[in-house]
Amino acid sequence: MWPYAWLAIAFLLGVVEFLTLTLAFGLLAGAALVAAVAAGLGAPVVVQLLAFAVTGGIALVAIRPIAKRHLALPPLSRDGSDALVGRSALVTREVSATGGLVHLSGEDWSARSYDESLVIPAGIRVDVYEIDGATALVHPSEPLPETRPREA
Repeated sequence: MWPYAWLAIAFLLGVVEFLTLTLAFGLLAGAALVAAVAAGLGAPVVVQLLAFAVTGGIALVAIRPIAKRHLALPPLSRDGSDALVGRSALVTREVSATGGLVHLSGEDWSARSYDESLVIPAGIRVDVYEIDGATALVHPSEPLPETRPREA
């Protein structure tokens, strides 16, 4: 009878885990399964309780913090326009705070200077800092060349 009781406890803990997503109840459900195996092998109730307590304790102390840390990691890949942030582009039409054009990932994109005081001439490599709708906000990859006033 004890193996069935432990299986019922494991099932209930699994349902609670499904509803709360805390990871703690899922680990305790696993510990209840270990106790069910111990009961199925004919272990006394004291050994079953000890198996449940030790397995649950180890899981909560050792496994849960590692799992929570992995759940907090950012996604490894980005989709859509988010994947363009951080890429390099080539200015094809002068970029300023009001507009411009860059060649980015094989396509021409409207662009604005990330620093509103900058004017980036055509032919300069830029980094994409942000995508705002269909406009890339860019900043030069290297310092801009000095522009000298023309002599009269």
